[in-house]
Amino acid sequence: MDAPHRPRLAILFCPGCRWQTRAAWMAQEFLATFGEALGEVALVPAGSGVFEIQLDGECLHSRKRDGGFPEPKPIKQMIRDRIDPARGLGHSED
Repeated sequence: MDAPHRPRLAILFCPGCRWQTRAAWMAQEFLATFGEALGEVALVPAGSGVFEIQLDGECLHSRKRDGGFPEPKPIKQMIRDRIDPARGLGHSED
């Protein structure tokens, strides 16, 4: 029996902009919420001004496209809707 697909979440960030701390904090938020439902959470150094969150290659948020940095709650809702729609996010985030 094949193991269920566990998606890859990638946080692309500009190291020159010193956004690695923000990227690491977001990664911790997603790991705390989804744990083993995610196959990987990757921090990916990227080009100048880049801050993106991708789930299996699909861009959920782009700082340039969407304007600014995301709040965790809407990104968690997008992830949940794609990987486990029945999952609750907790009392403060549903």
